Amino acid sequence: MEEGVISMEILDRYISQLLENSTPECPAWFKEKREEGCGLKWNYIDGCMIKAVLELYHMNQDTGYLEFADGFIDRFVNEDGSIVSYRPEDYNLDNVNAGKTLFDLYHLTGKAKYRKGIDLIYSQLQTQPRTKGGNFWHKQIYPNQIWLDGLYMALPFYMQYEVEYNGGKNCGDILRQFCNVREYMRDPRNGLYYHAYDDSRSAFWCDPVTGLSDSFWLRALGWFAMALVDTAELMTGEPRKRLSAMYRELIDAMLPYQDQASGMWYQVVNRGGIEPNYLETSGSAIFAYAIMKSARIGLLPPSYFSFGEKAFDGICSRYLSVENGELQLDGICLVAGLGNVERREGTFDYYMREPIVKNEAKGVAPLVLAYIELLKKHEPV
Repeated sequence: MEEGVISMEILDRYISQLLENSTPECPAWFKEKREEGCGLKWNYIDGCMIKAVLELYHMNQDTGYLEFADGFIDRFVNEDGSIVSYRPEDYNLDNVNAGKTLFDLYHLTGKAKYRKGIDLIYSQLQTQPRTKGGNFWHKQIYPNQIWLDGLYMALPFYMQYEVEYNGGKNCGDILRQFCNVREYMRDPRNGLYYHAYDDSRSAFWCDPVTGLSDSFWLRALGWFAMALVDTAELMTGEPRKRLSAMYRELIDAMLPYQDQASGMWYQVVNRGGIEPNYLETSGSAIFAYAIMKSARIGLLPPSYFSFGEKAFDGICSRYLSVENGELQLDGICLVAGLGNVERREGTFDYYMREPIVKNEAKGVAPLVLAYIELLKKHEPV
């Protein structure tokens, strides 16, 4: 679609299309689940999308969004607070992410089971294994590893629990985990952060001296940016100032890599123009949202808003289209991680091999959140 022609009606239509074709067992935005066979499984991907749906409700008070979000999450959370397929003892930070929806749903519906579910997920963080420096392991199956992804999955939830239910007692722990990541994972030469770090230096994908992975992956940097914004929003005083400074430093490092024509960023951020690198939707949408939101709440000067808006416009211009009468969002990296199989080695070639898909929540949800920021900017309520 041509830049500048994206209207409220088009984005609203796209969102409605996805919701109408989704159930908790088989959501339209979860490509992997639909291919593997549908069923109830607690996961971070649904968490991203339902969080965006709840933000839409807060934006326009359309009860249809609240009813959809409540009906979706209600299917997972039992009356005693247990959650279908969720096991705290897996110590998987990805599984914390969907817990963010429970705060809103508890406040909005008053269902006691959501409050119990919040406590269950918090119990995981209380015993989550940690690196020597005090950061959460990304997963039990990835010992001693810190991934940028995990900071977004867990720390905004952790911070919200501290603010609402624990008097902020562990705010220092949260701040320290961010500061450790800056110390371990930031490249001082360009200000970018590597995707992951192995404190034990034993993973096959890491540098045996530094413990760092090979590349600067866009979506991982985006997860980190959102983690900083969403956590700092809940902080006050000196901790907020420190996260704000860390965040602005990150954005100032990212802006030189923003594609001037489209406003987007490349899948491997610092290797734009090297084939087959490509302008990637999900990470660009995450930065569009993070930049616009942070300009609104004062973590960045208002002048930065335009960088996020340009990214949003570029995504819609390049990757949002109509096929067979339905809207499609393309250019989304399906999944990329580091792990226990050799093909996930974190090199440039690896990030180029991962599938590119349409209408997947890791791209859709941040685009919806960025859309909400535009509405707040241009059509305040």
